[in-house]
Amino acid sequence: MSKQPLNSEEIQRYARHIILPEIGGAGQQALKAARVLVIGAGGLGAPVLQYLAAAGVGMLGIVDDDTVSLSNLQRQVIHGTPDIGRVKADSAMDALQRINPHVNVLRHVERLDAANAEALLSGYDIVVDGSDNFATRYLAADTAERLEITLVTAAVGRFDGSLTVLQPWKMAADGRLNPGYRDLFPEPPPPGVVPSCAEAGIVGALTGILGTLQAMEVIKIITGAGEPLVGRLLMYDGLAARFETIKYSRKAR
Repeated sequence: MSKQPLNSEEIQRYARHIILPEIGGAGQQALKAARVLVIGAGGLGAPVLQYLAAAGVGMLGIVDDDTVSLSNLQRQVIHGTPDIGRVKADSAMDALQRINPHVNVLRHVERLDAANAEALLSGYDIVVDGSDNFATRYLAADTAERLEITLVTAAVGRFDGSLTVLQPWKMAADGRLNPGYRDLFPEPPPPGVVPSCAEAGIVGALTGILGTLQAMEVIKIITGAGEPLVGRLLMYDGLAARFETIKYSRKAR
């Protein structure tokens, strides 16, 4: 990621970042130079996109072929009532430009599939998976691993969720390769075993919590601040107000 200078308006806009020793001017320039692809402009993608735009990520790509419906608005807070019927990528782009005109938004109004996955992910530094189905999660993870692109992936249930960061081509501190998505979840569950949010329901604020955590991981990775969730799965239980973290490692392949 090449460093780009910040103009005077950007320096004022990002002042609270720049005074942080862990980010500083160099970190803010790295954010401006970064290219991040977000899969899905829904419950998880909404806070990811909003906070990354506010943080000054220079290029945000959005992959989503869906349109806004009334039932989305309980959790997909990047969209509003006047957006019902609009393409989500268009609605999200308008919202992001209102938040930060310095951010470039690239819309991909299509569904991620085996035919387009490599072309869509190529050219981005980080991919954030905010999808709502297992097929897309595994495809995104497999493609990102093959292309050696960092993936920040999360999943949510009714009142709970989980989050991890995947860099399986890099070496861990013990000299072994970092784990990939299939080291954590070897195979998707059989169809029908895990109900969708339309079938089971979901608390809207839950997607805000997990999506915001995804955005935080992206900012950490770009700026080099802190320790990303590589080889660790962060789990959140909303009903108990409890976070837990488990470690996982690469299995023999």
